[in-house]
Amino acid sequence: MASSVAKLKVAGAWVGVVEVELEDWTVPMLREEIAKRSNLAPESVKLICAGRVLKDGEGTDKLSQLGLKNNSKVLATRLNLDEGRALKEELMADDERTRRLARVKAAVTSLSKRHTDGSLPIEDFNIELEDQNGQKLLFSETDQQAIMMGLMLHANGKRLLREQNFKDALEVLTMGEEAFSLCNPTSIEFVDNIPILQIDMVWCYFMLQDIAWLSMAGLRLEKAREGLERSHGKDSSRFRLLQAGRSSELALYLRLELLEGVVAYHSGQYDKCRKYLASAQAKFFQLQVPDEALSIVMSMGFKEKDAQRALRMSNQDVESAVDLLVEERTKKEQKRQDDLRRQSEIMEQKLYGVTPLKKAVDLQRLKELVSIGFEKELAAEALRRNENDTQKALDDLTNTEANTTIQRDIESRKRKRQKLAIDRVIERLVARGFDKSRVVEALRSGTSLEHVMQLLTQPGTNPTVGASNSPTVPPAAGDNGDTSTTDLAPADDLLESLSSDVLSDDDAGGPSNSATEERDVEMEDEIAEELLRADGLSDYDIEVTKEGEAINQYLALLDSASSSSL
Repeated sequence: MASSVAKLKVAGAWVGVVEVELEDWTVPMLREEIAKRSNLAPESVKLICAGRVLKDGEGTDKLSQLGLKNNSKVLATRLNLDEGRALKEELMADDERTRRLARVKAAVTSLSKRHTDGSLPIEDFNIELEDQNGQKLLFSETDQQAIMMGLMLHANGKRLLREQNFKDALEVLTMGEEAFSLCNPTSIEFVDNIPILQIDMVWCYFMLQDIAWLSMAGLRLEKAREGLERSHGKDSSRFRLLQAGRSSELALYLRLELLEGVVAYHSGQYDKCRKYLASAQAKFFQLQVPDEALSIVMSMGFKEKDAQRALRMSNQDVESAVDLLVEERTKKEQKRQDDLRRQSEIMEQKLYGVTPLKKAVDLQRLKELVSIGFEKELAAEALRRNENDTQKALDDLTNTEANTTIQRDIESRKRKRQKLAIDRVIERLVARGFDKSRVVEALRSGTSLEHVMQLLTQPGTNPTVGASNSPTVPPAAGDNGDTSTTDLAPADDLLESLSSDVLSDDDAGGPSNSATEERDVEMEDEIAEELLRADGLSDYDIEVTKEGEAINQYLALLDSASSSSL
């Protein structure tokens, strides 16, 4: 269907009417057209409609989606050369920012989906959510994916906060909030991730000095305080009990009270503001680390940053801070061991392939079948073809006909993998200039890839001579020198090296037959790295210098307001 033509009334550097197709035209196209009519360079033309600067990187750039209609008025202003360059750079930066945020969202969606649906992940991390008792929480598949997306976006947003990139941080945190909103509220009401995300969003408002968000900030802070009370208990009683009496959460509540004071100030609620700021200031003083205590903890071999953090979270008590550091070191080592175990499990899962619905074989259910006497590879294949249904897998394993079929399929798949490995080696060696028939004979005689290369590189040597002791199967009768690899059966050691050196993960992964997913590996790695940096106390690790400055600033504003009212 053809797009309807609309007329835009242009004033400023050029006056007239431009006919456009709102559904097809973009901002750059409109700028180019007006620049051509006014004999100006496109980068020196600034377009404004309804009090809003039209930028190249907004949404899909289609004029209709930016609110332009028939007879809309557009102001075209002429910029000087420097302003034009600055505008062009700003537009390019906005465009790059939009692309990067889209990459973050796509990478997070991909990562969370692969983890949640049980497909074979290659990441070196696994996200698990715990309640305040340290117990792992179980969720439905839909909730799990939404939670994982929220956690990953929150982690990425925190990195942007540390880099003082508050504008992008707010965008990413907003996406995180949207992800969490897809969860069943009762599933996550007792975890504090969402209240902390709300506080981080309002911190972005504050650092961007955006007073337009004032009412929204107040609502977010109310929700954050309610959520923290549910998860931490009244006056953080439950949280501190689980933290051995430490005040690990103090800096988080300082930031919350500061922001509540700021909202109260700009709402004209000065008494309320002073109450929040006084409480926040008391916490600020409580969080100042004494040099003597810091020196003592560092003398025990701990880094300055770690020692400061531990002292802030332990009421400046040296003994408690050292205990915390030792506990965190133990947890870090345990996490490393868990990651190694998970990596090993992932590699094992890849050996068995994926189910028809692209799930990995459930290793716990596999252990159960092996424990009652079934051979591991056979049990794994029974689970794979039955979507990890233990009872159905057990029925197949105890049925003679089905069991035989499974064994036959396993052997067939092994032969296919072996032939694929052999064919690839032959292809590579032929590409390097070796004669195919010599390569085939060398593979029949060799015991390893190194041995095969020796046989091929010995001038004038028949690779089959002196190989009578090699544990290979001779060519099938009637081979007659044919270079086909269908009857080729190299030694076991060579097969093992072919499988490890030649086969890709997809080849070794069994009958997945799934299309390779297009992935943004760079962005996924960046997100994974941020997750690996975090620990159980990262959300409470706030340095509070900026908070202290803001407290003093607003206390001064309060004093000034009180003086002027006298």
